[in-house]
Amino acid sequence: PAALLLRRPPGQPAVDMPDMPASPMTVRRAVRSPQFLVLVATNFFCCATHSGPIFHTVSYAEMCGIATLAAVSIYSVEGIAGMFGRIGFGVIGDRFGAKRVLVAGLLVQAVGALGYYFARDLAAFYAVAALFGFIYAGIMPLYAVLVRENFPMSMMGTIIGGTAMAGSLGMATGPVLGGWIFDTTGGYGALYITCFVLGLAAFGVAMTFRPFNRPEPAPAIA
Repeated sequence: PAALLLRRPPGQPAVDMPDMPASPMTVRRAVRSPQFLVLVATNFFCCATHSGPIFHTVSYAEMCGIATLAAVSIYSVEGIAGMFGRIGFGVIGDRFGAKRVLVAGLLVQAVGALGYYFARDLAAFYAVAALFGFIYAGIMPLYAVLVRENFPMSMMGTIIGGTAMAGSLGMATGPVLGGWIFDTTGGYGALYITCFVLGLAAFGVAMTFRPFNRPEPAPAIA
């Protein structure tokens, strides 16, 4: 019901924002562009990286001898840290640029996933969870910023929807992969190593992102 309180802003003349990519751009061209494909692949690997640890860390902590209630609280620490990550990464992204901050965050996320491999007691789990939750929650809004900076407003729904779909596939991959690894190896260690590799893949793909070329400003006429 609260959504009913939203109102459209007063009508304003249609003026292209100076940071818009060169138009015309069709949806067909946009979804075939390297920029879109890179965002899709990055979000898939990014979500595959953190979804496995999110889903399986409580069970892993119990295997390490931590009581169930305390193990569940590890996920609570991730969630609380994530709230601050959303704000913190937004501020940092505005200051230093969304791509730069996203790439750095993806690398730290990979390291955070690997950090669980070395955690054995509750304090170590809390420390890794605080870092991991801050990072994986913080980097997610930056995808929307990159989309806004590189694609016209008229296709935001399509581009963000496609990118989010890839993220959903990644979120579905991590838990299944973790379950298969546990059933195969009898432990979760290989899961965190695999998630580290997936995180490096996300980092590597994101490094290849190149913004659309901006049109040269027209020379002033005297």
